[in-house]
Amino acid sequence: MAQSSIRGIENLELKEKVNRNLLYISIFSSVMLFAGLTSGYIVRQADGGWLQFTMPFMFWISTGVILVSSITVNWALMAARKNNFEQVKLALGLTLLLGITFCFTQISGWGDLTANGIYFAGKQANPSGSYFYILSGVHLAHILSGLIYLSVIFIKSFSNKYHSGDLAGVRHVGIFWHFLDGVWVYLFVFLLFMQ
Repeated sequence: MAQSSIRGIENLELKEKVNRNLLYISIFSSVMLFAGLTSGYIVRQADGGWLQFTMPFMFWISTGVILVSSITVNWALMAARKNNFEQVKLALGLTLLLGITFCFTQISGWGDLTANGIYFAGKQANPSGSYFYILSGVHLAHILSGLIYLSVIFIKSFSNKYHSGDLAGVRHVGIFWHFLDGVWVYLFVFLLFMQ
């Protein structure tokens, strides 16, 4: 009986280690993608013909929303460590709602850009606007993948899966979500000051 228990713990630890390494590889490849895109932005801006525009206020709101979502996903991990199943569900649910809110504020921000004559493509488009849409759009695609991941963990939390003995799912989704938050803050500051 003790042997099978030890093997079960070892398998759980191995599975967590493999999943964490895959997560870090995914994060590293995303970092390289955003580094390449922001480098391309800088190179293209130096060529001239760059339209200066003010970032819509909705992007400030989306930044606040995503920062709060970092707090709620952290709360989920702390609750799991204390075996507080109800708080785990609540915190993950709030993080999911905040992530969806972030998506809507980003789309609303794009609407504000269009209303101000900043287009992604077409005769009236300028590379500065196109890059803004691309950077925020690629990040939004990552957020959507994060929301799928978060949804899976949220659904599993209803079976009280996450507790002090098994934090892997909440821990990994937290790492990925904090990464997405950090990328948006980086992009927000970059776009704010590079305009």
